[in-house]
Amino acid sequence: MSTFTTADGTEIFYKDWGKGQPIVFHHGWPLSADDWDNQMLFFLEKGYRVIAHDRRGHGRSSQTATCNEMDTYAADVAGLVAHLDLKNAIHIGHSTGGGEVARYVARHGGGGRVAKAVLIGAVPPIMVKSDSNPGGLPIEVFDGFRAALVANRAEFYRDVPAGPFYGFNRDGAKVSQGAVDNWWRQGMMGGAKAHYDCIKAFSETDFTDDLKKLDVPVLIMHGDDDQIVPIADSALLAAKLVKYGTLKVYKGLPHGMCTTHPEIINPDLLAFIRS
Repeated sequence: MSTFTTADGTEIFYKDWGKGQPIVFHHGWPLSADDWDNQMLFFLEKGYRVIAHDRRGHGRSSQTATCNEMDTYAADVAGLVAHLDLKNAIHIGHSTGGGEVARYVARHGGGGRVAKAVLIGAVPPIMVKSDSNPGGLPIEVFDGFRAALVANRAEFYRDVPAGPFYGFNRDGAKVSQGAVDNWWRQGMMGGAKAHYDCIKAFSETDFTDDLKKLDVPVLIMHGDDDQIVPIADSALLAAKLVKYGTLKVYKGLPHGMCTTHPEIINPDLLAFIRS
């Protein structure tokens, strides 16, 4: 099992397959690198080197009790990139992972390390409602996540994928029990404390300045039926903040569209990477 150790002693698990231009995948909460299996196999076959890590506190990485916040997540990525000596990489992040990409590229992505970035169903600029972000979700939504995690994490991690994450709660949805079970499996591998802390990290971190600092091409992909990260207060705002951005909106697609519709998402990712 491939791991590297951060400065604070945290072991970060990662996958590293193939050769060629590197593509680094950043997963969402509370999942793991396994959430990218479809995309990793697709791009491996296309001749790319594909890399995905389990964020600290998630998956097979150390179940950290502290430092479960976005600055450290980005620093951990910088450590992995240095460990693997990656250059000219494409960084692709989904949901919380999109925030991680924005912060990593803004703070650590210089010196030829990063070629392009992709934000998919991503949390930037900021999720929580405030006077400066009136369109955000009320803090009570995220308090509810925390309460549900504490009360019965295993049940909560069934309800999320069986309902809004993949849009399986919509009339006529084609439900994949395997996708629900795989989401649950990934979530339950991680640490409860780290997952609890990460709710604050993905909902309250302000990525506005990070987005403004991105100096590489950025593709922003979002389903307009995303029930987890509503598009109006995320992608539509983020697209106005990046210098070299392209926005692609997918009609009717859910938050977890990389899993439910890879036949649509993967070719669009490939076209952007090759462009």
